[in-house]
Amino acid sequence: MKKAFTLAEVLVTLGIIGVVSAMTVPTLMQNHQRKTYVTQLHKVYNEISQVLLQYQSDRNAVNLTEAGLTSDEAFQNAIESYMKVVSTCDTMGSPCFSDSYKDLNGAATSGIQLNHKSYVIANGASLRPYYQKAADKLYNLYVDINGQQGPNILGRDLFVMGVYNNGLLDVYSNGVVTAPLTKEQREKAGEASAAWTPFANILNDNWEMNY
Repeated sequence: MKKAFTLAEVLVTLGIIGVVSAMTVPTLMQNHQRKTYVTQLHKVYNEISQVLLQYQSDRNAVNLTEAGLTSDEAFQNAIESYMKVVSTCDTMGSPCFSDSYKDLNGAATSGIQLNHKSYVIANGASLRPYYQKAADKLYNLYVDINGQQGPNILGRDLFVMGVYNNGLLDVYSNGVVTAPLTKEQREKAGEASAAWTPFANILNDNWEMNY
């Protein structure tokens, strides 16, 4: 006599599978999306780092200041000269940055300086350099890793990097002189502005989005 599952047993098994899937699949999808965000962010980070290195090298300069990277216009010229630009925008909005962004709690972000000349580069990321010197930090660099595409959230697809005189990209923290910052300095970056916190966390967690 052949043994077989009853209809009730099959339904119970399918029900268990459905419950487990409902609990695990969303988490797996979120983790995958976060890895995708970080991969693209790292790609932009490396590309900008190479531009800064080449900019100094071409001018036989020991740092960015000596190379002449000391204004919004200078960084804009560097992007136009060393990167493949797809679109240029004079203010925020289409096709470079979104008209608005939210934080991870769903509230509208504040203090995000996007009303300046911006660029979409070949990999789809949007860049906007903003000259704001503080010690050895020369620029705030706003990066939207996928341009106007969603979710348009600070800490997911929008990040703020600090461009330092030695050509390194990091965040800014009160009292910091130069880059790279220590883990403790990055942990305090939010005291200067909450906009620095996401990139600080990613750097401290070795390019993982654990928040």
